Amino acid sequence: MMTTTIARILPAFALFLAFAAPASAAKCGGDFNTFVAAMSRDAASAGVSPSVISSALSGVTVDQNVLAFDRRQRGMFHAKSFEEYARTRVIAPRIKRAQALMQKHAQLLSRIEQRFGVPKELVMAIWTLETDNGGGDMGKLPVVRTLASLAWDCRRTELFQGELIAALQIVQRGDLPLRDMVGAYAGEIGQTQFLPSSYVKYGVDFDGNGHVDLRHSVPDVLASTANLLHTAGWQTGAPYGAGTANFEGAMREWNRSEIYRKTMVLMAQRIAGQ
Repeated sequence: MMTTTIARILPAFALFLAFAAPASAAKCGGDFNTFVAAMSRDAASAGVSPSVISSALSGVTVDQNVLAFDRRQRGMFHAKSFEEYARTRVIAPRIKRAQALMQKHAQLLSRIEQRFGVPKELVMAIWTLETDNGGGDMGKLPVVRTLASLAWDCRRTELFQGELIAALQIVQRGDLPLRDMVGAYAGEIGQTQFLPSSYVKYGVDFDGNGHVDLRHSVPDVLASTANLLHTAGWQTGAPYGAGTANFEGAMREWNRSEIYRKTMVLMAQRIAGQ
């Protein structure tokens, strides 16, 4: 499953100010090429190299399909109850696959739980719900074009200007080549669908190869997911069901929807055999 709507509110949406465009931010609307030129200057001011800026932004155009998709979103959870939503997400094939993968990655998950304090079942639940453990749809849209389009649109320009610069920083750091910067309709990247600013802020090189790869490296994906919750104030050893501090705090940083968080809890319980 992939959640691509703005109503999904991935963690970086609450953290965009850390990557927000500078005071001289590009002016949204108007001529798109003029906007991109201004974004190029802002990216350079943020330390992105001319070569990365040129390769990423040269010839970029507005994706009207992205803008149309963004404008028609009304929140994927509003029309469904928790029971209705979970019934289509927490299903036997997913649970069975997640349990098998939890055995396969038992040592890795134990290391992650020991370091970050987040239960392995919850990490597995997130990985399963987001992209079917990396085997589902991670998105096929060029992230830079998607974010440039959303940044040019004036509805949330500061947010997406920051995300665009963060996306360029991912390339600058060598974490992903530009050809692998593909994602969903709001620029989410990888197996647990991080926005670029979350990628930069929470990404962990857990396989030790010098790069944070949230598309291909299972250790990086799972550790980064746990790190987000840990950094958001996860209380190790405490419960995380509805109404608990973890549910209302760290898990809300992952997703603002109570229905989605309840589904995360239920998936974790089922993976644990409860």
